[in-house]
Amino acid sequence: MRAVVVSSSAERAFCVGADLKERNGFSDADLVAQRLVTRAAYRGVLDLPVPAVAAVHGFALGGGFEIALSCDLVVADATAVVGLPEVSVGVIPGGGGTRLLTRRVGWSRAADLVFTARRLTAEEGLALGVLDRVVEAGAARDTALGLAATIAAHSPVGLRQAKRAMRLGLDVDLATGLEVEDAAWRATAFSPDRAEGVRAFAERRTPQWPG
Repeated sequence: MRAVVVSSSAERAFCVGADLKERNGFSDADLVAQRLVTRAAYRGVLDLPVPAVAAVHGFALGGGFEIALSCDLVVADATAVVGLPEVSVGVIPGGGGTRLLTRRVGWSRAADLVFTARRLTAEEGLALGVLDRVVEAGAARDTALGLAATIAAHSPVGLRQAKRAMRLGLDVDLATGLEVEDAAWRATAFSPDRAEGVRAFAERRTPQWPG
């Protein structure tokens, strides 16, 4: 596997998060039990070792938007509406939203969105950096698949190590981050992928990655 696209088969939404009518009948024990499952689900997306692209259409709210934020890139179509409305119902974004949104857009913009619980249109999301690409209505999935295919054409070893270096180096000081990067570079520099990539470049042909 070289890249992943996360999309929805629902017509009106990518994902709207928790079912609040269901949760209205939850006991504390029910809430804790569900929390274990949802945290594992978010981590499953976030910890993918290969690049992940979200294809968003319609509503992506609360936990649904956090699934998209767990991906490396977010492609949305013109119908997309995104937001983290959790404080309006007495909780906080608990699927990584407080960290992932802040990483994407900085403290003040993330605070504005989380504290007000407001929703963004696709164009507003693109302008703020919440979304990476916006395409015409109905084109998010095909665009995301095309982007993933472009990514997947490159070295599998290089892609995994690049993502590892970027993710692990994000919240550390520069010196530590450079050590993380060096370790990832070493993992690629002495790999069969690197040998094939250089050889293919010299021979002016498409690489056949060993992976």
